[in-house]
Amino acid sequence: MNRERFPGLRDGWARFDAPAGSQPVDAAIDAMADFMRSGIVANQGGAFEAGERTDAFMAEARQVCGEFVGGEPEGVVFGPSMTTLTLSFAAAVGRTLEPGDEIVCTRLDHDGNVAPWMIAAKRAGAGVRFAEPDPETLDLPASAVEAVLSESTRWVAMTAASNAVGAVPDLPGIVDVAHRAGARVYVDAVHAAPHRKLDVEALDCDALVCSGYKWFGPHQSILWARPELLEWLHPDKLRPSPDKVPWRWETGTPAFEGIAGLTAAARYVEEVGFDAIRGHEEALFAKLLDGLEQIDGVTVHGRPQNRVPTLMLSVDGKNPLDVAKELAAEQVAVWHGNYYALEISTLLGLEPDGGVRAGIVHYNDEEDVERLLSALDKTASYRLSRTSRQSSS
Repeated sequence: MNRERFPGLRDGWARFDAPAGSQPVDAAIDAMADFMRSGIVANQGGAFEAGERTDAFMAEARQVCGEFVGGEPEGVVFGPSMTTLTLSFAAAVGRTLEPGDEIVCTRLDHDGNVAPWMIAAKRAGAGVRFAEPDPETLDLPASAVEAVLSESTRWVAMTAASNAVGAVPDLPGIVDVAHRAGARVYVDAVHAAPHRKLDVEALDCDALVCSGYKWFGPHQSILWARPELLEWLHPDKLRPSPDKVPWRWETGTPAFEGIAGLTAAARYVEEVGFDAIRGHEEALFAKLLDGLEQIDGVTVHGRPQNRVPTLMLSVDGKNPLDVAKELAAEQVAVWHGNYYALEISTLLGLEPDGGVRAGIVHYNDEEDVERLLSALDKTASYRLSRTSRQSSS
């Protein structure tokens, strides 16, 4: 699907590394270059044409990116990464916490949505509790979060999809139980955004963050939060910089060219459509899961009922790095380690080496899946034949 739109795929590799960063689409690449050549380049607020055009450009970008996440543009904050934005947001939240307050995190989350809250809680003398997924399936129902909520819970920080195993929690149910307990909800949608339509208004969450390099754009990120929440919280900022929302949340001069690419990528994804994306991805992922079941010595971790097309696996008797290297020799790209999903890797007993991660996005095709399965079969078979020879000797 649309493989010709991705110049980086011309090298012949089968790319399953998109969970760590997808290939950029041509529209995003062109938009960044076009912006740099345009003469628009200026800072905001200038009393001259380029400054005025920059203001208009940023207003349009907020509108497009607000539509991408399903919220009003006044709630859109741009930043260099999800981690940077979350560190800033959690620090501002931390200044509202008191000793005895609590934050709930989950074992499914990337550490970018765990450590910032732990840091903020520690500074405030607050506590952190963890919601636990089902140990077999890795599903995270609302009841798992409800079990650790208390009258002291102020925020629930959770993922929209696990970046390690693809599990999609019961977000609507979790938001509901959190709000009924008087807590706000911060959603890390980085891994969900390439696969599922985001809609903060329908979800009724309080804040959400995602990153364009996961959905075919540049390394540029979006934080959306309720405008009244951005007004109430006070981020670290320079004294002369604007104190109005959302500008006071954007430190330094924005990466305008990155925002141009981000906006183009958002438009591209919306044009393709999430129904088409999901249908294509789920067919390929079913083929991949079926094929993995036929390979002796390969363990896929977790069987969540609702998931995006990402999995974490282990090959018996082999270090994940060695598996990744052997697949790379076949020009198949996967990731090894814990991918900053430290909690789930620890829960699965995979630390310190982690596992092998393969993720599908809509530019993958059946040939990619067949190459991955063939390479894994070769790797696992070599392990089995070597073990057999050692046993017989």
